[in-house]
Amino acid sequence: MKRLLLLVLSLLLPAVALSEGVTLRTVSCFAGVDAAAVSYAELLRAYEQNTGNVVEDDSATSDESWKARVLSDFAVGDEPDVLFFFACSADSTPILRKMVPIAEINAAYPDLDLPLSEALREEDGEVYAIPARPYYEGLFVNTDLFERCGVALPETWEDLEAAVAAFRAAGIVPIAASLSDIPHYLAECAVLACATPEEYAARPADRGDVPASWVEGMALIRRLYALGAFPEDALNTSEAVTSQLFRDKRAAMQFDGSWFANSIPESGMDTTAVLPVPPANGGGGAVIGGVSMGFYLTRRAWDDPARRDAAVGLLAWLTAPDNAALLGTEEISGKLAESARALTADAGRMLGPLQDAMNKDARETWLLQCVPAVADGRMTPEACWDRVMGMGAFE
Repeated sequence: MKRLLLLVLSLLLPAVALSEGVTLRTVSCFAGVDAAAVSYAELLRAYEQNTGNVVEDDSATSDESWKARVLSDFAVGDEPDVLFFFACSADSTPILRKMVPIAEINAAYPDLDLPLSEALREEDGEVYAIPARPYYEGLFVNTDLFERCGVALPETWEDLEAAVAAFRAAGIVPIAASLSDIPHYLAECAVLACATPEEYAARPADRGDVPASWVEGMALIRRLYALGAFPEDALNTSEAVTSQLFRDKRAAMQFDGSWFANSIPESGMDTTAVLPVPPANGGGGAVIGGVSMGFYLTRRAWDDPARRDAAVGLLAWLTAPDNAALLGTEEISGKLAESARALTADAGRMLGPLQDAMNKDARETWLLQCVPAVADGRMTPEACWDRVMGMGAFE
């Protein structure tokens, strides 16, 4: 690792060698139970040891409060120097004016030749982020619980509901989910279960253009809640608690993303698998996934002559191929790894999350207000989309 760092830094201007003692600030979601959190911390330490600079890292687990805090910091001029954050979404739009395009960095540091990812090209034609983590979303299952209870792995939504009934009767939480803070993956997957790829990829201009399958997907959440699919305190508990239920084998299923795979204990990887979202009402044929996050360099660092070289060096270090692989590769094995490869290989179409195309207010309304209200019957699926689209969700 140290040898690669010295190679990367040697490509920079000679001024880099004179920039010892610079303090940089970073923010990412490589934290908590994310398996890449350790690798990220080690990469930062290696950078410090080999440059004499200091990195103050303020990383935290990605959720709505983390996103809001990052955007708030940018709004008040307290952004970090290097950021790992969402790209090509409603989240990235407000901060792009404070980011440096990769092409501009390459023009000033041509020997670096930082990658320009077409997957992260923004609407203004510029690429601001360097990707480090592709992802997918699906249904995680504890296969040993299915075997113990004689339940078939769900291939259709009817299979899923049959599994819910069987696990509920056996005293096992059928689906680990918090409806209070991170219902995102449940909501995305429920819509995908009912929608064709074209319907899921739609970005309607008004309520009248919302596909009927989106309404049906929200109705599935209400049906699951009525069947007792979720923990008893699903409306009040946290995702950290419900995810631990799955890892402790006290819950049979969980809708989540590839980052969740990294949190599965190695001892459980041969009894865990990730499956495609079971189709309902003619939906299916796609997988939610792609590349949605990357490393940015901020104007705050770029415009400071005392810190620019050090910040560019840190960006180059974190995104060097071997290092990016450490942060982006799932540290999984066994049945879990096999199923993940099968999921992405048989995806048919890979679609970006619906929420990523929504503006912040509409997204939070859908996920944090509508999902729990639809689940317990306080709101109809139709009223949910009335409210979300009334906020100009995709404008």
